[in-house]
Amino acid sequence: MQISGAVALVTGANGGIGSHFVEQLLNLGVNKIYVCARSVDKLNSLVIIDPNRIVPIELDVTNLESVTNAASQCQDVTLVVNNAGTSLNQGLIAASDIDSARAEMEVNYFGMLSMCRAFAPILKQHGGGAIINILSLLGKVNLPFSGSYSASKAAAISMTQGIRAELAVQNTLVVGVMPGTVDTSLAKEWPDPKVAPAEVARAALQAVVDSIEDVYPGEQATQVSAQLLSDPKGVEKYMAGFLPGMVLAGTNA
Repeated sequence: MQISGAVALVTGANGGIGSHFVEQLLNLGVNKIYVCARSVDKLNSLVIIDPNRIVPIELDVTNLESVTNAASQCQDVTLVVNNAGTSLNQGLIAASDIDSARAEMEVNYFGMLSMCRAFAPILKQHGGGAIINILSLLGKVNLPFSGSYSASKAAAISMTQGIRAELAVQNTLVVGVMPGTVDTSLAKEWPDPKVAPAEVARAALQAVVDSIEDVYPGEQATQVSAQLLSDPKGVEKYMAGFLPGMVLAGTNA
């Protein structure tokens, strides 16, 4: 699939990675970008970049009615970037309740699933198109410091594989993007190495062009994904040392 001439939709467009998707999509020559956030007021700084091609959409991925309304307004979409996500840095047992785990699942799993379900028929009408799901390397191995987030991303990875299988018949490419620590405000307390959000967007869009289904942007993701193939239990045990309540900044995690 070529990015030039596409009509894209980016959820969480006002976030650290989302804004880089918008910038790079514009540079690659898309016809239009629907930028989405819970409040359209948060999208003003993006819209002014190119008002002729950027269209703001109010969207809460955890609200099915909101997702349905967005789909009805964006019937010409050929590329969906499921970038909206949340991380609350809570353990599974150490957390005072399961509210954080539910919140992360609502955004990172159910919200993404709702978007895929709503836009799959639209993509089919336009010959298949593509879906980019922003996942996480922590969906491959749990980091107890952020255990419930890791679990939500694991669910999202499995869901991405299932959707990929179901949508193959309509020629929709489904790309799973699994970076390690991304250099955004959500990871400000986390140690290096961090991958630049611009690199995550670039790698994801290049995967669409090259029809690559799984991509691991950045040094950390590349190394750990290889280690997970050669010594998965060793990686699990290493990650198990980073427990809820730890201050990760400045460690060698």
